[in-house]
Amino acid sequence: MKERINDLNEKFQEATVGEVLSWFLNEFKGKIALSSSLGAEDQVLTEMVTGIDKEATVFTLDTGRLFPETYDLIHRTNTRYGIKIKVFFPEASRVEEMVGEKGINLFYESIENRKLCCHIRKIEPLKRAFKGLDVWICGLRRDQSVTRHDMKLVEWDEANGLIKLNPLIEWTEKDVWDYINENKIPYNPLHDKGYPSIGCQPCTRAIMKGEDVRAGRWWWENPDTKECGLHKR
Repeated sequence: MKERINDLNEKFQEATVGEVLSWFLNEFKGKIALSSSLGAEDQVLTEMVTGIDKEATVFTLDTGRLFPETYDLIHRTNTRYGIKIKVFFPEASRVEEMVGEKGINLFYESIENRKLCCHIRKIEPLKRAFKGLDVWICGLRRDQSVTRHDMKLVEWDEANGLIKLNPLIEWTEKDVWDYINENKIPYNPLHDKGYPSIGCQPCTRAIMKGEDVRAGRWWWENPDTKECGLHKR
């Protein structure tokens, strides 16, 4: 499949998001899933994916440190689309060991600690979620951060050995919110309170007007390190 990446990018160069999703959901039926963090982009994709294939898998990672609003959105999304988002949790023993050794809020102490926490709470559950998959659908957009500027529609995820599909890669923030408003898609109310990007509660803050959309994530770090490892290239 790795050899097909360039051909797939060329094939869908002029295609709409709907055309891209329809082809991949049909071509890889049973082997493709939407990975959702319940952010605005992922809510758009949930609407689109379930509209094409109601049986398609949608999953999320519950780190144990999410906002209450995020948990509520999982319920509202399931109800709206008549689906059951699969929830993957970190291994309890790994979390207990980490917290026992380094403290409950270890991530503020160093980048190494923060990446360790992300690895245990996100990366390891993600690998379990990927079992049996050939493609994962993501809500990444090129203009979200400096770490995503050179991402493409179709990429090869070397670390996990599968195709990563970024259907909204060319969309702007305005495109996302226009679509949400036009289709009355349920979204996290924190977006209305200055949170454009929402992750774990201790590692997410509201941003000031004019700040980068990812400025509220791990705000104590340099922008070049602001990835949890899910999208490591």
